[in-house]
Formats: sequence, C-alpha cells, structure tokens
Amino acid sequence: MPGMGHMGPMLAPTLNRLLAPSIDWFFLLCCLAAAAVYLAGVFRLRRRGVQWPVLRTVAWLGGLVSILFVTCTGLGTYGMAMFSVHMTQHMVLSMFSPILLLLAAPITLALRAIRPAPRGKVGPREVLVKVLRSRAARVLTSPVFTLPLFIASLYGLYFTPLFDFVMSSWLGHHWMLVHFILVGWIFFWPVMGTDPAPHRPPHIFRMIELFLAMPFHAFFGIAVMQSASLITKTFAHPPLFWGINALSDQHTGGGIAWAFSEAPTLLVVVALFAQWIKDDERRARREDRAADRDGDAALAAYNAYLARLNRQS
Repeated sequence: MPGMGHMGPMLAPTLNRLLAPSIDWFFLLCCLAAAAVYLAGVFRLRRRGVQWPVLRTVAWLGGLVSILFVTCTGLGTYGMAMFSVHMTQHMVLSMFSPILLLLAAPITLALRAIRPAPRGKVGPREVLVKVLRSRAARVLTSPVFTLPLFIASLYGLYFTPLFDFVMSSWLGHHWMLVHFILVGWIFFWPVMGTDPAPHRPPHIFRMIELFLAMPFHAFFGIAVMQSASLITKTFAHPPLFWGINALSDQHTGGGIAWAFSEAPTLLVVVALFAQWIKDDERRARREDRAADRDGDAALAAYNAYLARLNRQS
C-alpha cells in the first residue's frame, strides 16, 4: 500500500484509503484455498447427482469475502495504527465471518463429499468422524469452555499487557486475527451451526447460552467507551499530522464493539428459530413414517390405556 512505513501506514486515514486494496498474502492465500476446497466438494457432489444448497455456498464465499474485507484492504494496515479500525477487524472476524462460514455447513459437505475408506482402512473421512467424536471436541464445544473463552478474548486480551505484547510483531498480529476467527467459530458452532457437533444442547438452551454471552460483550464496549485512560499502548501515539486523539479513537472503538453485537445476534437468533422449526418438521415426519409402518401403535396403546382407566372408574 502506498504510504506504508515499516511500522504502519504513514498517510492520514481517509475512507478511500481504508477501503483501498492492500494485499495481505497470508489471508489472501488462505481464503483462496478455503474457497477452492469448498467448491471442489460441491462439484464432487454434483458429479454424483447430489445437489448442495446454493445459499450455503454463497454463505461460505460471503464469509471469506468478509475476512478479506478487513485484512486485504486499508482496514488491515490501519488496524495496526488505530484502535477503532482494529476493533472493526475484531468484530467482523469474531462476530460476523464465523456465522456465515458456519451457515455454509463445511463439515457436512466434507462428510458427504469424501468417500469412506475401504474396509479396514482409515481415510480423511474416518479421521474427521473420529475428531468429531473425540473427548477434546466435546470439551471444546461445551458452554463451560466456549463461554469463558469468548469472554476472555475480550477482557483477558485488552485489559492485560497481552495485547501490546502480541501486537509488537507481524506474527503476533496475524495470530491475533486468526484467534478472533477461531474463537467466534468455536462459540457459535454448538449454538447455531448446521454441522454435526459433539455438544449440541436443545434449542432453548442454545438460545440461553447466546444471551448469556451478549451482556458481557456489551459491557466490554461500554467499559472501553467510558475509560478515562488508554487501555493499550499500541495505539497511544498516532502521527501528529493525522489529527487523531488516541483516547477519542479508543472511545469510538468501544462504541463499535458495543453496537456490533446487535446485528450478528439477530442473525443467529433467526438461524436458530429456522433450525428449530426445521427440526420439529423433521421429527414430525419421522413420527408419521413410524405410525404408517406400525399402524399407529403408540396411539392405539394410549387409547387402550384410556379405555382401561374408564372401565376401572
């Protein structure tokens, strides 16, 4: 990106500079590889005559585009120099991108696209199934783990020296951005993901888990907005000719964190209700098929029970 110094951008931020292309090869190559692998799975299913929902493919590509939007534009470079821009990256990568990626059901696609290994052999599909059934996967998708991790990624990162330490290097900064994506994925996967998950509680408990996390998210934004001092040193000294006050920019970042939880939460709630209705319809169809097979034996037994009670009375 023109105007970049070795520690960050040198030109004052403008809307055009924030949205201008600025290639981050790490994220660009990762997203291109993820898109290629997903589309390869879709094409493999189509060759077998199996249709894959178009909206899921759109969700996957949309999630990857959202990652590129905050890493391969000026947002990626100015995110090293301004707290508000960095917080925009954080919110998109942890609260928006994972939701779209999970709606794409990539694990389900992999389980359908990868053929089982010959009997007695272990292939990629068998390894994936073993991982999903492992104790580690059950722990990682338990609310006892996901909820504290989601909260710690806010309070434990920004209100401790860890943030400044991580932001001191290119590797640490990229680790942090990947961490945001993974934390969002792990938190939302058992809540609203369409993929099979080792820990998948009833819908009402998933809704409770979601609403338990959101107040902590809102309180974090409010705490940053109301802070009378800088919570990190990384963004303490923007170039003077930018005309940016570091504390005011931090307050803006807190406002972004506070406001950003609304839309993703609404999207998750809508997805949860849609899955709830779909699961109820699927259960009703199973019960109807069972009734057709056994002549509605359950209903007949219940009627017989009522008749016995009537005779006894």
